[in-house]
Amino acid sequence: MKLFALAAIFFAISPIVMAQTFSSVPGQGRSMVVTKFGIVAAPQFLASQAGAHILEQGGNAVDAAIAANAVMGVVQPYVNGIGGDLFALYYEAKTGKLYALNASGWSPKALTIDYLKAHNVEQINPIGVETIDIPGAVAGWDALRTRFGTLQFSRTLAPAIYYAENGFPLAERNARYWVAERLMKQPGYRETYLPNGIAPKVGDEFRNPALANSLRQVAEHGRDAFYNGPMTETMVKFLRSQGGTHTVEDFKEFQPEWVEPISTTYRGWTVYEIPPNGQGIAALSMLNIMEQFPMTQYGHNSADALHTMIEAKKLAYADMYQYVGDPRFTTVPVKEMLSKELAKKRASLIRMDKASCQVVPSDLKQTLDAHGKTTIYLHHR
Repeated sequence: MKLFALAAIFFAISPIVMAQTFSSVPGQGRSMVVTKFGIVAAPQFLASQAGAHILEQGGNAVDAAIAANAVMGVVQPYVNGIGGDLFALYYEAKTGKLYALNASGWSPKALTIDYLKAHNVEQINPIGVETIDIPGAVAGWDALRTRFGTLQFSRTLAPAIYYAENGFPLAERNARYWVAERLMKQPGYRETYLPNGIAPKVGDEFRNPALANSLRQVAEHGRDAFYNGPMTETMVKFLRSQGGTHTVEDFKEFQPEWVEPISTTYRGWTVYEIPPNGQGIAALSMLNIMEQFPMTQYGHNSADALHTMIEAKKLAYADMYQYVGDPRFTTVPVKEMLSKELAKKRASLIRMDKASCQVVPSDLKQTLDAHGKTTIYLHHR
């Protein structure tokens, strides 16, 4: 794998922190970012700025990533936050080793199939209480900081606490997503994100003092503030009032897991992802399928290139929906799903003159039978 920098860390839907050599592109829209401290890339500039500031203060890639990730939870809470999960890949240049952290929370113990049947739950509401796991983000921050970080939470969470307490101006995307119709009936949403019941506009300053208080507790007391303290009891009380089965013990017992990354090669590059239960295996499957086509000849964003990528995604996701689950409870045929032989078979199903309207998963039944297990999955449309 070609990596440049002292260290690089990748968060799912979060910051990418790395220093890399780029050649100038004539006529490019913006000036290159050139620095000797390192670069932080995040979907929102305040998060990038927070991470870069941590690097300037002497923090490393992990410290910067935690700072940027925490700010993202403040400025774009609809895609990130301490109530969500965390996946991380960390490359340590001095040892040449790649580390993978799975901090995706598990479901409450009491949320069983029998429980759902007894409560006549036949279809899961995608934003309902049954979909809320034990959030893994804070535990993920703690695991990364303890093993690789150099700064305390009081430093790395300071930017997020500042913006939550003092406010920040909303960009156009914030203002648009802030008032998503399906969220309006969620308990507590209007009180938090529509101050005085008025939908915010571009440029309006938004504050979230309650979130600032939660982040401050984590900064002062570490992960226990979230998983074994008054905040835990507040969250459990709220979730159970909405019909959830969460308990304080579910939070206390949660631990993130260091796992072995999975990978594939694509035209000489090695690409890594988090293994299942993560969904990164679908991206690797897509690359394997796309490798069977002359992508460079198609041209960037050409009809053929886009068609190939879309069809490859359909095939890869069909396999992911069929076979990916929690490996502690079901067999996931990772090796077979990432084989080049399977990719060739899947690629042969792609027609360049027609889009596939129905895609079936690969038949890996023989592999699963050899393990003595079968796989189940739940797909919500």
